[in-house]
Amino acid sequence: MSEPVEVQYFYKTRWGRHDEWTALFLKNHWPILREQLAAGRFTSVRMATPRFHGDGLAGWDVMVSITYRDWAAMEEHSEAGIAQRLYPDQATFRAEEARRFEILEAHWDVVLEERALP
Repeated sequence: MSEPVEVQYFYKTRWGRHDEWTALFLKNHWPILREQLAAGRFTSVRMATPRFHGDGLAGWDVMVSITYRDWAAMEEHSEAGIAQRLYPDQATFRAEEARRFEILEAHWDVVLEERALP
């Protein structure tokens, strides 16, 4: 069995839209992630935001860290089926997810490779 794979998902929201983005994420995306965590596809899901406003050089407002069980779990694509089951009103779900991405300035993913220290 292969090792777990950690991916950091970074989101930069448009000014003044952070709370709206977070509410949409928690309403529509977190339940999908939670289902995959319960099913064992993920071993961990964490969300973080910078504690202080700072100088803005971080370039992101929200980081979601997902640890996949292994590489095969990362390559699975079960989100669509879960979304259809959890959200029977697919028109509203798709519109809200489109809005969540519309109010982003940037989004990127970083797959981490752990390096052993001597």
